[in-house]
Amino acid sequence: MTITLKGMTWNHPRGYDPMVACSSRWLEDTGVKVEWEKRSLQDFETFPVEELARQFDLIVIDHPHVGQITHEKCLLPLDVAGREIERNALAAASVGQSYPSYTWQGRQWAFPIDAATQVQAWRPDLMDTPPKSWAEVLELARAGKVLIPLRPPHSLMSFYTLCGNLGRPCAVEGPGDLVDVETGVQVFEMLREIEALMDPACFEMDPIAVLERMAAPEATAVAAPLIYGYVSYSVKDFRPRLIRFGDIPPAGKSGPVGSALGGTGIAVSAFSENPDAAIDFAYWIASGDVQKAGYAVAGGQPGHAWAWEDAAVNLATADFYRGTRATLDAAWVRPRHNGYMGFQQAASDRLNEGLLQRQSARTVVGDINRLFAESF
Repeated sequence: MTITLKGMTWNHPRGYDPMVACSSRWLEDTGVKVEWEKRSLQDFETFPVEELARQFDLIVIDHPHVGQITHEKCLLPLDVAGREIERNALAAASVGQSYPSYTWQGRQWAFPIDAATQVQAWRPDLMDTPPKSWAEVLELARAGKVLIPLRPPHSLMSFYTLCGNLGRPCAVEGPGDLVDVETGVQVFEMLREIEALMDPACFEMDPIAVLERMAAPEATAVAAPLIYGYVSYSVKDFRPRLIRFGDIPPAGKSGPVGSALGGTGIAVSAFSENPDAAIDFAYWIASGDVQKAGYAVAGGQPGHAWAWEDAAVNLATADFYRGTRATLDAAWVRPRHNGYMGFQQAASDRLNEGLLQRQSARTVVGDINRLFAESF
């Protein structure tokens, strides 16, 4: 009898198409069928993992979930005996901190299959080179040509990235403050300055919404200086206009450092009736040979360095991977404790309230620090 596994991923060609394509090959090679369902990006970021684990064998997750996952015992650790060589190879090929971001309390809870962080996007047909500094970003914003997604949690991601880029990254452990008050105030004022120069609709836009607007023929925005990279938009004819991606424009003096790491990993449900088959699939789809070939060709954004360094993969994507690699390698990993996901939503909402209502920076930063301490 054919084994059938059920998987859950997120609703975007980058998140769904490569899973379906690779699963087709897996069925041919092993006789194991994997059926994929998808959720919206917002649902994907907020839906309880435990509920998904009771419905699916394989789940695509964000690394900040790992503390909650560990607490709820809803996923199987992937560091099974006898597969150390494969795991060591995956760890060695991590793009930035993608692999260790799924390591928690000494166990490996997912393998990176998609690597991302906040980078810079621009329209190469409308500008020769993107802004090279935050000062240049502001100059462009004053001309009405900049968008940044500020829909929660993306406003908080930009807050994180700017703190990290200034050389004063936010805390990842508690229960103290998330950020020192002076840094928090400085970054809040930076966000306040630029959001006042942008379309207020940014507060309702996630990265996909911003990129869709930028890729339209009539687009007036030519750059998004802080946005999660989406390789799909760098593929010819994916949308009416091509978008290129590169390193973040530094606000500090250390180059493109401190960006808030994103991406996704493949995890296995603790409630799966076919755990060995699910674990086999997780190892396979995260491997270099699959990531740089079938996964990338099907529109995925690989989490394996072999794909990021591959000439053909870069050629097909307007050098998406080479262009953003420095930012990925220097990215910052968010807190991952049980309680973080609730904090992320609450802090994003508080940040946006402060920006929209022109509130005191110190008050807002104080509230965010309090929320962070309470999340432990």
